[in-house]
Amino acid sequence: MNDTPAHPITHGGNLHEAARLYRIPYGQWLDLSTGINPHGYPVSPVPADAWRRLPDDGDGFAALAARYYGAPDASHVLPVAGSQAAIRALPALLPRATVGIAPLTYSEYAPAFERAGHRVVPLDTTHATLPDALNHAVIVNPNNPTAAYAGAQTLLDWHAQLRARGGTLLVDEAFADAMPAPSASLASCVAQPGLIVLRSPGKFFGLAGVRAGFVLAQPALLDTLRETLGAWTVSGPARHAVSAALVDTQWQQQMRVRVASEGERLASLLRAQRFIVQATPLFAWTPDARAAALHRALATRGIWTRLFAQSASVRVGLPASEDDWSRFERALAQSASEIDTHDTR
Repeated sequence: MNDTPAHPITHGGNLHEAARLYRIPYGQWLDLSTGINPHGYPVSPVPADAWRRLPDDGDGFAALAARYYGAPDASHVLPVAGSQAAIRALPALLPRATVGIAPLTYSEYAPAFERAGHRVVPLDTTHATLPDALNHAVIVNPNNPTAAYAGAQTLLDWHAQLRARGGTLLVDEAFADAMPAPSASLASCVAQPGLIVLRSPGKFFGLAGVRAGFVLAQPALLDTLRETLGAWTVSGPARHAVSAALVDTQWQQQMRVRVASEGERLASLLRAQRFIVQATPLFAWTPDARAAALHRALATRGIWTRLFAQSASVRVGLPASEDDWSRFERALAQSASEIDTHDTR
């Protein structure tokens, strides 16, 4: 009997594994294996009441998120303990059917739908018309890791097709905050049946550690999800941190400019070494035959990236400081030269 899952779950940020594999002490690594903004939101000290009191759903947290994301109102927003919690729970709340998921995307989706009894099939997002056999579809927009980006009208067309079949379109917008075209978000459309949008402050705001996220959908579905997840899903300290980030428009505007510039810088460095690159402001992805060799060569120099072995590709996040940029640029040039020398022997 083969116990290997059909869709294995893998994530970046696994520095302890890197340290063990390459025998480089943990503290000496430069971790570029996630797409989390290294310039995280500067959270102010947590008020004492946030530690002592139970989280209160009447604190306006959902309404704050509704305003920031552009949802119709607070009844269409459910705070959760990171979008990860919703990814695990939502498939069981949808009618069991055939769900289309891109072969290379966030790796939690396919196993979650399979566990709930759905049939998962590969989704080709290059076509305007979805297959007739498809009932549900999951779109990560922009996609992690390929950086593929679908416009709002394309998404709405897909939603209309699925809705006519009694199905659901789930759009994961975890990386949307940093994108230059926020109008592509479907947050304002979640009053429509069969549409779910997930948002996360973990990526753009660099607050992955607070484990907070939001599900945007019709109130009836959110009520069912709330019952499934139970009370107090988002802690008081997390609510404090995320609330401050969502209302700080000056920080948001400045950071969008900064990560856009740094994302272009990262992509340019990779292209200068003749790597194929697709990118968002927070990460670059290279679907290159040399990807595995690049990942290994950088790792021997204490730089950890995210390797996708089945697709021969690698994802690289943003360095945090000028020293980190210099270290990465040197290591990238050395690694590319090493790979090219090996290939020509």
